[in-house]
Amino acid sequence: MRRWIEGWVVSRGGSDPIDQPWGWTIDVGQPRHVARHVLPEPSEAEVRKIVAATSAPWTWLKLFAEDEAVLPWVGPGWRRDLPGFLMTCRLAPEHPEVPVGYTLTSWTRGGVSRVLVRTRAGHFAARGQTARVGDHAVVDQVETAPERRRKGLGGLVMRTLQGTAYEAGARTGLLVGTPEGRALYTALGWTVRSPMASLWYEPSDAAR
Repeated sequence: MRRWIEGWVVSRGGSDPIDQPWGWTIDVGQPRHVARHVLPEPSEAEVRKIVAATSAPWTWLKLFAEDEAVLPWVGPGWRRDLPGFLMTCRLAPEHPEVPVGYTLTSWTRGGVSRVLVRTRAGHFAARGQTARVGDHAVVDQVETAPERRRKGLGGLVMRTLQGTAYEAGARTGLLVGTPEGRALYTALGWTVRSPMASLWYEPSDAAR
């Protein structure tokens, strides 16, 4: 979990994780993602204490637990995002073939490797990125255009990122996937290690 956090911070440009008795706090600095608290083993007392001290809208909680277990611990104003799944994979050399009708571009800058898939006409089709932390690589922001899904492009992005990370020295891949992404990642050899509940604070007066 610590490696995932460190890679996520590099990928998104967040602050260094601040150690807390219950986990870590990260300043993200975006209008809809001001900060996040990450709790690897959340307890009711800890979550309730954080909730009581939170007044800033768009503060996020990332709790490695099932939604049903932690939702009773938060009160009004807390909203549930899609559940996540922490997953890992042993990396190996990958050289996937680009499907006919598409082009693939990849580059690395600032410790983050990115993959972009476009149509021959230059239209966006899929993307993803990874940040390496030692011998671990955190895969992040994998996305396929709605009209281009189920054409193998998500797998192309993932396998390209996995191969790039392996060539850079990483041997274990990490990510947090959505329920929809979980199916793709499982088919590519990834294993679920933990569920993750994701909530953000948006009281009704902040929503207007």
